[in-house]
Amino acid sequence: MNAAPPPSPAARRNPIGAHVPVAGRGLVGTGLAYAQEIGGEAVQVFVANPRGWATPVGNPAQDEAFRAACAERSIPAYVHAPYLINFGSDSAATRERSTASLRHSLLRGHAIGALGVVVHTGSAVGTAPDGGSRYAEAMAQVRTDVLPLLDELDALGEDAPWLLLEPTAGQGRSLCSRLEDLAAYAEALDHHPRVGVCLDTCHAFAAGHDLAAPGGVGAALDVLESSMGPGRLRLIHANDSKDVVGARKDRHANIGDGHIGADPFGELFAHPATEGVPLILETPDRSAAEGFGHAADVRRLKELRARAALR
Repeated sequence: MNAAPPPSPAARRNPIGAHVPVAGRGLVGTGLAYAQEIGGEAVQVFVANPRGWATPVGNPAQDEAFRAACAERSIPAYVHAPYLINFGSDSAATRERSTASLRHSLLRGHAIGALGVVVHTGSAVGTAPDGGSRYAEAMAQVRTDVLPLLDELDALGEDAPWLLLEPTAGQGRSLCSRLEDLAAYAEALDHHPRVGVCLDTCHAFAAGHDLAAPGGVGAALDVLESSMGPGRLRLIHANDSKDVVGARKDRHANIGDGHIGADPFGELFAHPATEGVPLILETPDRSAAEGFGHAADVRRLKELRARAALR
């Protein structure tokens, strides 16, 4: 691949990219090649099967090549931990596997130079002995299980990745879906200095934050900052929603093709809380001939970013 030109000021403020595949030729040969193909300036990858518990060993040579290539091209990289992780589960086996899985993602993230590892905030699965909610018990489990992993993160040094909490869309017995729920999560983790947030726009919309309303994006970002404190928003998953606000359904749509619409994404580029925060697409990658897909979504977001820079 040819070396990319230095990023523009707008791209430095908010690099735009996508979750990229890595199967086949690996992190560089598949992942970064795909990012270049779609015009991406940031990448997110899986380092394990997202729907399994396996913790595969990485290839040190490939890891270093990926780290070096990202540094050379000024491409921030992120890891998304497997979806099965849930520290709120009433199953001891699930919690043990969740610990091993998240530890693996954090260590692999460090090996490839990732700036953050995204993990879903989980749910209070099961029923309390009195038949009520397990929320308090589940949050206590989050504290017990995750704080030791954060201690391990500290031991990795200054270049350790952040642990990025991703609130869910509100399905089931979510521990954290509304952005104000992040306050209790941060408290459970002692406001650890390497705990940040990955804001998924589809999730927030599904949980009831009306990003499509006038001023809705700014209001949601204000709630996030109030709940977590400044500087904790480290990544945005930029996804439109196939369902209406408050539906509690996690169904992503291409930018401008859902109920959020394109214009609210432009507001993301103007809010102080998003300074330096990359946007990663997890939208459907339909046929380019239909005008939808990652490349088209990257172009739309870059157009909205350029307009925001002119204001």
